[in-house]
Parts: sequence; C-alpha cells; structure tokens
Amino acid sequence: MVVLDRDGVINRESADFIKTPEEWIPLPGSLDAIAALTRAGYPVCVATNQSGVGRGLFDLEALDAIHDKMRRAVESAGGDLAGIFFCPHTPDDGCDCRKPEPGLLRQIEQRFGCSLQGCPIIGDSQRDLDAAVAVRGRPILVRTGNGRDTEKGLAERNTAIDVFDNLAEAVNELLQTEVGS
Repeated sequence: MVVLDRDGVINRESADFIKTPEEWIPLPGSLDAIAALTRAGYPVCVATNQSGVGRGLFDLEALDAIHDKMRRAVESAGGDLAGIFFCPHTPDDGCDCRKPEPGLLRQIEQRFGCSLQGCPIIGDSQRDLDAAVAVRGRPILVRTGNGRDTEKGLAERNTAIDVFDNLAEAVNELLQTEVGS
C-alpha cells in the first residue's frame, strides 16, 4: 500500500483551495508515477484534508466531481486509485480525521484490513509526515506544493526523512529499492 496526499503531491497546490474540477491540474509526472505503482502491484490510496468543504467554499458534490476527474486522469495514465479518503472538517472542528491526526490513515487500515506500518506515505506538509509517523508508516516528503517550506522545518527539527523533488522521483526510488531488495 502507498498513501498519497492530494494537493501539492498529485496536483498543484492552491492557497485559495481547489474548488472545481477545472482547478484540479495534475503535477508533471504524478499520473505516470501512480500508474507505475499500479503496474508494480501497489494499491494506491489518497488521504487528503479538504477543509474547504467545512469552510463552505465548495460542497461534497463539487469534491466528488474533482475526485472523479482525478480518478479518470489516473486511469487514463494506466493507474488505479484503490480509495480516496478525505476530511471535510476545519482545523477548529477537533476531529480525528484531519491530518496530522491519524484518522484518515486508520480509515484506510480498516477498509483494507491492513496495517500501514512501514508503508510509504507521501506528502508535502508537516501534517502529512506527522500522520504517517502516528501510524508508524514511512513518511516521505516531496518538494512540490508546500514541500520546500516543510523541508526547511525538517532541517530545524533535525528530522531525517526521505525527501524527493516530486512524486515521480519518490516513486522511482521506491520501485528501484523494491527491485533491489
């Protein structure tokens, strides 16, 4: 199993939120990276905070349309998403599914009857990395989206985490390491 954050990892990040399918624009190489994971036999899930729903910026119907576009784009590239898990809550709601809390990742474990311990969990924000640590997954940072700023924080915290320029590079390394094992 490989778990990916959405905004800033698969598609471009926006400070104004991705509110429509038209605003969802994949990052270069991300769809092919998911296809490579699929071909290698990895189930791929997305775990994403979507507080724009809770803030009233878009509704669940719009979020479904965005996710339909993402799923179609991944499938057109030859990939498959085993599941898309999202938290619609705002930071003030105090839920357990908003990353850095591990609730979304626990939902994945429950749905697939597996543990994410040791599984790659790829994100661009500290909250993604913290959620990965909470389930004893393997946190991986990409420099796309918020990743460059997050990387600066890692240096300040003296935290050793694998860092790659983008999802394609992270997946390439994962697959090469797997083949070499």
